[in-house]
Order: sequence, then structure tokens, then C-alpha cells
Amino acid sequence: MKRQTLIAGAVVVALLVVIAGAAAYYYVLGPSLAASGPITAIPMADATAVVASDGTLLFDIDQDQSEVTFTLSEVLSGNPTTVVGSSNQVAGQIAVNPSDLSSVQVGVIQVNARTLATDKSQRNSAIRNRILNTDTYEYITFTPTEVRGLTGSAASGDTFTFQLVGDLTIRDVTQQVVFDVTATADSATQLSGSATTTVQRGDFNLIIPNVPQVADVSEAVQLQINFVATPAS
Repeated sequence: MKRQTLIAGAVVVALLVVIAGAAAYYYVLGPSLAASGPITAIPMADATAVVASDGTLLFDIDQDQSEVTFTLSEVLSGNPTTVVGSSNQVAGQIAVNPSDLSSVQVGVIQVNARTLATDKSQRNSAIRNRILNTDTYEYITFTPTEVRGLTGSAASGDTFTFQLVGDLTIRDVTQQVVFDVTATADSATQLSGSATTTVQRGDFNLIIPNVPQVADVSEAVQLQINFVATPAS
């Protein structure tokens, strides 16, 4: 009887371990919600008035020609690895008066976190389910508050470097960050460039789940937007 009881207990424990393992796997690596729809720019509140009053040009980030990326490092199965995730689901508006660059305005920039993808499907699931919780927090947003170091006027072909300060919100945490921007006035109907910053995971409470074979994920994460902007429709 005692032996049967021990066997029964072992079976129960084994079942509990299997169930717990399956639940953990589903929680970390299970399916997540797809994007709720194509991303669109949040209209700048006073953009229409600005454009109408002084001829300022209003541009939208063109998703077909733009991309947002994040880059970090990890050790995967004992091998140092550079992880790059990307998405073209980025949207925002830019208002520019070519005669007075100090008046440039940049609207809220959004990225659909559900569409960020790396080269590993399991990593993607962990990012969406446990790190960014994209079922609840679909969008990462950057709300600019200040443009630093941009003055003068612009002609086609001119390139400018400046800083864009603002509030970055990932999940339910908001922190001020500064992007270093390089932008070119390709023509009267197109702007292009890149904006880069580095954030610390801990500042946004981004905790890496305990996943076998993954170790030493870097605290620093580089964020970059490579953009092309065309006239708003």
C-alpha cells in the first residue's frame, strides 16, 4: 500500500510539473494578438492652422520606405549574439517651414509593438507576451517636447543634425529620452533621415523571462528610426 501511495504521489507530482511547464510555455511562447489594423499618424493638433498661415509643409512618415529597429546583445546557446528587431509599422507627422527651421514641429510618433520581429519566432513570442505585453499595450509612443540645434533655412539636398527630446512610453512607463537626428531635405516633397537613442531596460521595467539557452541580455537597447517622409494626404 505504501509503495502504491508513493507511486501515486510521484505521478501527481509529474503531472503537476508537466502542467506547470505547459502553462509557462504558453505564457511565454504562446500566441499573441495581431495588429488591430494598419497604423496611421496621429494628426498634429495645430498643423492645419500652421500650414494655412505661413506655408509650412506637412509630411507623414511613409511606412513603405521607413523602419524602426531595436538592437541589443545576448548569449544564445553559449554564443554571443546581436539581436535586431524591426517593423515598418511606424507613423508620425512633421511640419517644416523651409525658410525657418527653428519652427519645425514633430507630432507623436507611434510604433505598433505587435509587429516587431527578430530572426527567431520564439524570441518574438517572448518579447510580445512577457517583455512588452503587447496584448495590453499595442503601441510604443514617443511624444516630442523640444527640438534642439535646428536653425536657419533649407534647400534641396541640405543635411542637418539636431536633437529631438521627448517622452518615450513603453507599456505603462514613460521616460524622457533624446534622439540624435540626421535629416536631409531630398526635395520639396520628401524628407529622409534617421533618429537614434539608447535606453536602459531597467528604466522601463523590461524584464527578460527565464528562457533556456538565453543569458546575459544587455541592459542597453539601441532604438533607431530610419524614415522617409512625404506630403501628408
